[in-house]
Amino acid sequence: MKKILIVDDEPNIVISLEFLMAQNGYYVRIARSGEEALELVPAFMPDLILLDVMLPFRNGFEVCQNIRARKELSDIKIIMLTAKGREADIERGKAAGADSYVIKPFSTKELVAKVRELLNEE
Repeated sequence: MKKILIVDDEPNIVISLEFLMAQNGYYVRIARSGEEALELVPAFMPDLILLDVMLPFRNGFEVCQNIRARKELSDIKIIMLTAKGREADIERGKAAGADSYVIKPFSTKELVAKVRELLNEE
């Protein structure tokens, strides 16, 4: 079973993403801050991270860069999931090492398709 880490501090989004990913057959863990995510990633070793940008303590760009800087974590796929939809934000996400950038509000069908695509499951 593929593992997904959801990193978001908005309870309603966490609940819906957790339900959506579990419903699609993924094992899910939650981190509610950038710091918590960085602690959890090496222990949990998710296949994919759904990463919000606006987080307490460390933003999603920092978390993404930190993960990308560690060779042992380089295979983890990262989808930035954020309300920050300006072109500059998208470029910053890609520069930080995100595999994909999804803007809120998003289509659940499209998000699941993107997850499957990145995990080579289509």
